[in-house]
Amino acid sequence: MLNEFVSELPYFGLCLTGAVYVAALALYNKTKWAILNPLVVSCAAIMVFLLVTGIDYDVYLQGKPRGDGTYDGTGAAFFQIMLTPTTVCLAVPLYEKLAYLKKYPLAIFGGILAGAITSVGCVLAVSLIFGLNHVQYVTMLPKSITSAIGMGVSEQLGGFPTVSVALIVITGIFGNMMASWIMKLFRIRHPVAVGLACGTGAHAMGTSRAREFGEIEEAMSGLSVAVCGLITVVLAPLMAGIL
Repeated sequence: MLNEFVSELPYFGLCLTGAVYVAALALYNKTKWAILNPLVVSCAAIMVFLLVTGIDYDVYLQGKPRGDGTYDGTGAAFFQIMLTPTTVCLAVPLYEKLAYLKKYPLAIFGGILAGAITSVGCVLAVSLIFGLNHVQYVTMLPKSITSAIGMGVSEQLGGFPTVSVALIVITGIFGNMMASWIMKLFRIRHPVAVGLACGTGAHAMGTSRAREFGEIEEAMSGLSVAVCGLITVVLAPLMAGIL
Protein backbone atom coordinates (compact mmCIF):
# COMPACT_ATOMS: atom_id res chain seq x y z
CA MET A 1 0.00 0.00 0.00
CA LEU A 2 2.80 2.40 0.84
CA ASN A 3 4.42 1.69 -2.52
CA GLU A 4 1.19 2.57 -4.32
CA PHE A 5 0.89 5.80 -2.34
CA VAL A 6 4.48 6.80 -3.02
CA SER A 7 4.19 5.93 -6.71
CA GLU A 8 1.65 8.74 -7.05
CA LEU A 9 4.03 11.30 -5.58
CA PRO A 10 6.25 13.10 -8.11
CA TYR A 11 9.82 13.83 -7.01
CA PHE A 12 9.64 11.36 -4.13
CA GLY A 13 13.01 9.76 -4.84
CA LEU A 14 14.60 13.13 -5.50
CA CYS A 15 13.35 14.64 -2.24
CA LEU A 16 14.17 11.53 -0.22
CA THR A 17 17.75 11.44 -1.50
CA GLY A 18 18.28 15.15 -0.89
CA ALA A 19 16.84 15.05 2.62
CA VAL A 20 18.83 11.97 3.65
CA TYR A 21 22.07 13.39 2.27
CA VAL A 22 21.60 16.73 4.05
CA ALA A 23 21.01 14.86 7.32
CA ALA A 24 24.04 12.64 6.72
CA LEU A 25 26.20 15.66 5.93
CA ALA A 26 25.09 17.38 9.13
CA LEU A 27 25.98 14.24 11.08
CA TYR A 28 29.43 14.10 9.49
CA ASN A 29 30.10 17.81 10.10
CA LYS A 30 29.20 17.36 13.74
CA THR A 31 31.28 14.23 14.40
CA LYS A 32 34.05 14.49 11.75
CA TRP A 33 34.26 10.70 11.80
CA ALA A 34 35.56 9.35 8.49
CA ILE A 35 33.40 6.24 8.81
CA LEU A 36 30.30 8.47 8.79
CA ASN A 37 31.00 9.62 5.25
CA PRO A 38 27.80 11.30 3.96
CA LEU A 39 27.68 9.13 0.84
CA VAL A 40 28.07 5.91 2.83
CA VAL A 41 25.46 6.91 5.40
CA SER A 42 23.04 8.11 2.70
CA CYS A 43 23.30 4.91 0.66
CA ALA A 44 22.89 2.71 3.73
CA ALA A 45 19.93 4.71 5.06
CA ILE A 46 18.08 4.72 1.73
CA MET A 47 18.64 0.99 1.18
CA VAL A 48 17.32 0.18 4.64
CA PHE A 49 14.35 2.50 4.13
CA LEU A 50 13.38 0.92 0.81
CA LEU A 51 13.74 -2.60 2.21
CA VAL A 52 11.71 -1.89 5.33
CA THR A 53 8.91 0.01 3.58
CA GLY A 54 8.79 -2.24 0.51
CA ILE A 55 8.90 0.72 -1.87
CA ASP A 56 9.85 -0.35 -5.38
CA TYR A 57 13.36 0.68 -6.42
CA ASP A 58 12.18 1.73 -9.89
CA VAL A 59 9.67 4.11 -8.31
CA TYR A 60 12.41 5.60 -6.16
CA LEU A 61 14.85 5.90 -9.06
CA GLN A 62 12.61 6.73 -12.05
CA GLY A 63 9.60 8.44 -10.48
CA LYS A 64 5.87 8.10 -11.03
CA PRO A 65 4.89 5.17 -13.29
CA ARG A 66 2.83 5.78 -16.42
CA GLY A 67 0.18 3.65 -18.01
CA ASP A 68 2.52 2.44 -20.77
CA GLY A 69 5.01 0.99 -18.29
CA THR A 70 7.45 3.91 -18.41
CA TYR A 71 8.18 6.47 -15.69
CA ASP A 72 7.92 10.25 -15.66
CA GLY A 73 11.59 10.76 -14.73
CA THR A 74 11.01 12.63 -11.46
CA GLY A 75 12.97 10.17 -9.32
CA ALA A 76 16.47 10.10 -7.92
CA ALA A 77 17.92 9.39 -11.38
CA PHE A 78 18.18 13.17 -11.72
CA PHE A 79 21.34 13.02 -9.63
CA GLN A 80 22.85 10.52 -12.08
CA ILE A 81 22.11 12.87 -14.96
CA MET A 82 23.92 15.67 -13.13
CA LEU A 83 27.14 13.66 -12.74
CA THR A 84 28.64 14.83 -16.04
CA PRO A 85 28.02 18.59 -15.65
CA THR A 86 29.15 18.37 -12.03
CA THR A 87 32.42 16.78 -13.13
CA VAL A 88 32.93 19.58 -15.66
CA CYS A 89 32.45 22.15 -12.88
CA LEU A 90 35.62 20.81 -11.24
CA ALA A 91 37.49 22.93 -13.78
CA VAL A 92 36.47 26.11 -11.93
CA PRO A 93 38.83 25.76 -8.92
CA LEU A 94 41.58 24.64 -11.31
CA TYR A 95 41.23 27.85 -13.30
CA GLU A 96 41.59 29.85 -10.11
CA LYS A 97 44.86 28.03 -9.28
CA LEU A 98 46.23 27.88 -12.83
CA ALA A 99 49.60 29.23 -11.68
CA TYR A 100 50.38 25.89 -10.01
CA LEU A 101 49.70 24.00 -13.23
CA LYS A 102 52.15 26.28 -15.06
CA LYS A 103 54.74 25.91 -12.29
CA TYR A 104 54.71 22.10 -11.99
CA PRO A 105 53.50 20.76 -15.38
CA LEU A 106 55.79 17.71 -15.57
CA ALA A 107 55.25 16.71 -11.95
CA ILE A 108 51.48 17.10 -12.24
CA PHE A 109 50.91 15.22 -15.49
CA GLY A 110 53.60 12.67 -14.66
CA GLY A 111 51.93 11.99 -11.33
CA ILE A 112 48.50 11.58 -12.88
CA LEU A 113 49.88 9.24 -15.56
CA ALA A 114 51.66 7.16 -12.92
CA GLY A 115 48.45 6.93 -10.90
CA ALA A 116 46.35 5.86 -13.88
CA ILE A 117 48.87 3.20 -14.93
CA THR A 118 49.11 1.93 -11.35
CA SER A 119 45.32 1.66 -11.13
CA VAL A 120 44.82 -0.43 -14.27
CA GLY A 121 47.98 -2.40 -13.51
CA CYS A 122 46.66 -3.37 -10.07
CA VAL A 123 43.37 -4.50 -11.62
CA LEU A 124 45.30 -6.72 -14.05
CA ALA A 125 47.40 -8.18 -11.22
CA VAL A 126 44.34 -8.93 -9.06
CA SER A 127 42.54 -10.51 -12.04
CA LEU A 128 45.51 -12.79 -12.79
CA ILE A 129 45.99 -13.77 -9.14
CA PHE A 130 42.32 -14.65 -8.57
CA GLY A 131 41.66 -16.07 -12.02
CA LEU A 132 38.97 -13.58 -13.05
CA ASN A 133 37.50 -13.85 -16.54
CA HIS A 134 37.58 -11.13 -19.18
CA VAL A 135 34.17 -9.68 -18.32
CA GLN A 136 35.01 -9.39 -14.64
CA TYR A 137 38.38 -7.89 -15.51
CA VAL A 138 37.04 -5.12 -17.77
CA THR A 139 34.27 -4.40 -15.28
CA MET A 140 36.94 -3.56 -12.69
CA LEU A 141 39.20 -1.52 -15.00
CA PRO A 142 37.46 1.87 -14.56
CA LYS A 143 37.24 1.62 -10.75
CA SER A 144 39.36 4.72 -10.11
CA ILE A 145 37.74 7.17 -12.52
CA THR A 146 34.53 9.13 -12.14
CA SER A 147 31.36 7.18 -12.88
CA ALA A 148 30.39 9.65 -15.63
CA ILE A 149 33.30 8.23 -17.64
CA GLY A 150 33.63 4.80 -16.05
CA MET A 151 30.17 3.58 -17.05
CA GLY A 152 30.91 4.26 -20.72
CA VAL A 153 34.31 2.57 -20.54
CA SER A 154 32.85 -0.53 -18.91
CA GLU A 155 29.99 -0.80 -21.39
CA GLN A 156 32.30 -0.30 -24.38
CA LEU A 157 34.63 -3.07 -23.23
CA GLY A 158 31.81 -5.53 -22.57
CA GLY A 159 31.68 -5.29 -18.78
CA PHE A 160 28.79 -4.70 -16.39
CA PRO A 161 28.33 -0.90 -16.04
CA THR A 162 26.19 -1.17 -12.90
CA VAL A 163 28.84 -3.27 -11.15
CA SER A 164 31.50 -0.84 -12.35
CA VAL A 165 29.58 2.02 -10.74
CA ALA A 166 29.44 0.11 -7.46
CA LEU A 167 33.21 -0.45 -7.59
CA ILE A 168 33.78 3.22 -8.44
CA VAL A 169 31.72 4.29 -5.45
CA ILE A 170 33.50 1.85 -3.13
CA THR A 171 36.90 3.05 -4.37
CA GLY A 172 35.90 6.67 -3.88
CA ILE A 173 34.54 6.09 -0.39
CA PHE A 174 37.64 4.17 0.66
CA GLY A 175 39.91 6.89 -0.69
CA ASN A 176 37.85 9.59 0.97
CA MET A 177 37.99 7.85 4.33
CA MET A 178 41.67 6.91 4.22
CA ALA A 179 43.13 10.06 2.63
CA SER A 180 44.21 11.81 5.84
CA TRP A 181 45.74 8.65 7.30
CA ILE A 182 47.65 7.87 4.09
CA MET A 183 49.02 11.42 3.83
CA LYS A 184 50.27 11.23 7.41
CA LEU A 185 51.70 7.73 6.98
CA PHE A 186 53.77 8.65 3.92
CA ARG A 187 54.38 12.25 5.06
CA ILE A 188 52.82 13.78 1.96
CA ARG A 189 52.48 17.47 2.74
CA HIS A 190 52.85 19.41 -0.50
CA PRO A 191 49.39 20.65 -1.53
CA VAL A 192 49.91 19.70 -5.19
CA ALA A 193 50.92 16.15 -4.27
CA VAL A 194 48.01 15.79 -1.85
CA GLY A 195 45.52 16.95 -4.46
CA LEU A 196 46.89 14.68 -7.18
CA ALA A 197 46.78 11.67 -4.87
CA CYS A 198 43.18 12.33 -3.87
CA GLY A 199 41.88 12.90 -7.39
CA THR A 200 43.82 10.15 -9.13
CA GLY A 201 43.07 7.53 -6.51
CA ALA A 202 39.49 8.38 -5.53
CA HIS A 203 38.05 10.59 -8.34
CA ALA A 204 35.24 12.97 -7.28
CA MET A 205 35.00 11.53 -3.78
CA GLY A 206 38.69 12.20 -3.37
CA THR A 207 38.15 15.74 -4.58
CA SER A 208 35.53 16.34 -1.91
CA ARG A 209 38.10 15.21 0.63
CA ALA A 210 40.83 17.33 -0.99
CA ARG A 211 38.61 20.36 -0.53
CA GLU A 212 38.91 19.89 3.22
CA PHE A 213 42.70 20.07 2.91
CA GLY A 214 42.68 23.36 1.00
CA GLU A 215 41.90 25.19 -2.24
CA ILE A 216 45.12 24.15 -4.00
CA GLU A 217 44.49 20.51 -3.15
CA GLU A 218 40.94 20.78 -4.47
CA ALA A 219 42.10 22.32 -7.76
CA MET A 220 44.78 19.68 -8.36
CA SER A 221 42.37 16.90 -7.47
CA GLY A 222 39.78 18.24 -9.92
CA LEU A 223 42.41 18.25 -12.66
CA SER A 224 43.37 14.67 -11.78
CA VAL A 225 39.78 13.48 -12.11
CA ALA A 226 39.52 14.74 -15.68
CA VAL A 227 43.00 13.80 -16.91
CA CYS A 228 43.02 10.40 -15.18
CA GLY A 229 39.66 9.66 -16.80
CA LEU A 230 41.00 10.52 -20.26
CA ILE A 231 44.15 8.45 -19.75
CA THR A 232 42.10 5.48 -18.58
CA VAL A 233 39.84 5.78 -21.64
CA VAL A 234 42.96 5.33 -23.77
CA LEU A 235 44.62 2.67 -21.62
CA ALA A 236 41.58 0.52 -20.86
CA PRO A 237 41.05 -0.87 -24.40
CA LEU A 238 44.78 -1.70 -24.60
CA MET A 239 44.73 -3.37 -21.19
CA ALA A 240 41.51 -5.21 -22.01
CA GLY A 241 43.30 -7.15 -24.73
CA ILE A 242 45.80 -8.59 -22.25
CA LEU A 243 43.27 -10.80 -20.46
